[in-house]
Amino acid sequence: MCLALTACASTNTASRTSPAAPGVRLYAMDCGRVQLGDSGMMADDGSMKGVASEGVIPCYLIRHPKGDLLWDSGLSESIADLPGGLRPEGQPVHFEVKKKLTASLGELGLAPADIEFVSFSHLHFDHAGNANLFAGSTWIVDAEERDGAFSEQAVRRGEVPHYSALERAKTVRIEGDAAYDVFGDGTVTIHQAPGHTPGHTVLLVKTTSSGAVLLTGDLWPLRQSRERRLVPVYNFNREQTLESMKRVEALAKDSHARVVREHVPEDFAALPAFPTPLE
Repeated sequence: MCLALTACASTNTASRTSPAAPGVRLYAMDCGRVQLGDSGMMADDGSMKGVASEGVIPCYLIRHPKGDLLWDSGLSESIADLPGGLRPEGQPVHFEVKKKLTASLGELGLAPADIEFVSFSHLHFDHAGNANLFAGSTWIVDAEERDGAFSEQAVRRGEVPHYSALERAKTVRIEGDAAYDVFGDGTVTIHQAPGHTPGHTVLLVKTTSSGAVLLTGDLWPLRQSRERRLVPVYNFNREQTLESMKRVEALAKDSHARVVREHVPEDFAALPAFPTPLE
């Protein structure tokens, strides 16, 4: 159901222990909803076959004294203009977008052109659906994710239109396995978690009052995924996925972070309702 891509970024070592800088705020925006009539593809052990599920598709804005970072851009906001949402033919899935990302940003007095940095946990359509709006931002991307983003295989799978404008964007490639420190003070760091896609990443945000929050992309796409270590059938690499689960669990423990399973409605609902930030 998702589409995978690949990208790249320059290495920057991050400190896990540095304190949160004053003014770091995290805004959780609802950028779509999905209903699955059959969640079988979400677990390669067959345990979710025939099980219905629903999920939230969020976007996150991190506001820092040195600039703004958009993390994941949700479903294409064009779906908001479709009566009844999107129901792909022959698939037991329904997508809805009730509020456009540009409208949410507008509530904060922002437009896409005002966002200094953009990054994605990975380039599947439900995480990078509005990527083309941010071609003027600096794109921070894992090297392997970037390398496959505009490949012939990606073109054949129809993935590229969701983020084609980023091909010529100013790009920071994350090379190697080290975390990337977005603002240079340890408060917002991108960490490798491959397996779902070759360059899948997670984001650790350290706020002053609310502590650390770990946004985990599609590492655990269902509420059952984390406890049962479920691996979607369409993941790029099963072994890498399981190893990334271990690594991210260790990161969460080490940073005392709240773990947000990005598509799980109760995790999203536990964050402050937009436009109130976590800070």
